[in-house]
Amino acid sequence: MQVGMIGVGRMGSAMARNLLKAGHRLTVFDTAKEPLRELEKAGATVAANAEAAFKGDAVISMLPNDEAMRAVFVDGHVLPTGGSSTIHVNMATASVACAEELTALHKARGVPYVAATVWGRPDAAAAAELSIAVAGDAKAIDKVQPLLDVLGRRTTRVGDEPRMANVAKIAGNLLVASAIEAMGEAAALVRGYGMSAPDFLDLIVTALFEVPVYRGYAEQIGSGVYEPPGFDMKLGFKDVRLALAAAEKANVPLPFANVLRDAFLDALAHGGEKKDWAAIAEVAARRAGLES
Repeated sequence: MQVGMIGVGRMGSAMARNLLKAGHRLTVFDTAKEPLRELEKAGATVAANAEAAFKGDAVISMLPNDEAMRAVFVDGHVLPTGGSSTIHVNMATASVACAEELTALHKARGVPYVAATVWGRPDAAAAAELSIAVAGDAKAIDKVQPLLDVLGRRTTRVGDEPRMANVAKIAGNLLVASAIEAMGEAAALVRGYGMSAPDFLDLIVTALFEVPVYRGYAEQIGSGVYEPPGFDMKLGFKDVRLALAAAEKANVPLPFANVLRDAFLDALAHGGEKKDWAAIAEVAARRAGLES
């Protein structure tokens, strides 16, 4: 397939390489030049701007936040105005409001639009082990399914409205953040009694939560190593705020999300901006006077 890709940061670059390995013809664009140079060496064509990358059978976007998505697709001149057969697959985490805005804009322009949000860090993206939640027109999804199959190990269709994929991603990330906070608090508790946090977390994961998310973050919290980040603290904070905004829109109370919001603020206030979001576990330790 002829594929465009807008946004080739850590996640996007890994995904782009897998598309190239699978034999797809790829045109890429990003404001950062280094990943473009590396992808050009791997066989991609570098577009002069985002508009030039929006062509072919499909274009995948992987931008960091609502502001970047709006800058490109709402305020920019990327989307065709007279209709298009190119399917836009937005794989970024967007707020519900942004997802609805993008859906309406694509409909008005006559451009097929699919949201396909992902779980997995850059290493999972490189290994094509992402889990994908996709929503939108079923026929459009059918057409881009071969691309999703290259990028992830599993694709789950969650609805016919693109925003449903964004809600699924926001809710899923809320669960992960909650697990990190719970492990951080539990680790602080056992440390308060002179026990080893790494040994305790290994025990709990083995006995109760033997799944990749718990295993990975338990090891990180136990070691206390949060740099370089696999998922930035500021991105975790953004996702918790997205959950709170989505909850307010639907009148759904999320008491623990407010606890997480404060934990992220505390971590950021204590210099955690460049750390992995798992470093919110340090907040529980700090409150207990257990800083290392």
